[in-house]
Amino acid sequence: MEKVQVTLFTLAALGCFMMAPVSAFNHVVGGGLGWTVPPNTTFYRDWAKPRTFGAGDKLVFPYRSGVNNVIQVSEKDFNACTQNEAIDMFHDGPTIILLDKPGKYFYYSGVGKHCELGQKLAVTVTNKEGSSGAPFTLDLSSTEITSAAPSPAAILPSKSSATSIRSFGVVSGFLAFLLSLFI
Repeated sequence: MEKVQVTLFTLAALGCFMMAPVSAFNHVVGGGLGWTVPPNTTFYRDWAKPRTFGAGDKLVFPYRSGVNNVIQVSEKDFNACTQNEAIDMFHDGPTIILLDKPGKYFYYSGVGKHCELGQKLAVTVTNKEGSSGAPFTLDLSSTEITSAAPSPAAILPSKSSATSIRSFGVVSGFLAFLLSLFI
């Protein structure tokens, strides 16, 4: 009988640990355009402007391998489109990068003149919860854009499994607690 109570108490404690808030946010870089040469040099800056990038969020760069890449660089290299102090390089798309701590991060495409044409992204990660901010729209009526990048829906699930796991933990922890009261 005592073993059952200890087991149920342990399950209740595990359920309580699983109730921690799930606040990670996946930012699909460029929205529907993805990670490609943009229609103007301020496209990715404009895309990032309304967003909040929180520690624990992920940047998703949708592109095909061999067509693009993502290079993490210093701010100096970012501004000059050089690779003197490259921090990391990603060549297999899509690339998903965890923003694990607050700070400034700089990325660009190292293919040809893509960086000079505006395929570059600077983000500032905070301790706040990530959000997409105001909806980002792109007027495509005057510009023809072709992108070989997969759609964001093909990369990310529509619902986060973390929410389901949290819900399961809350319910199982609560039920285990109630059962331990009656035994």
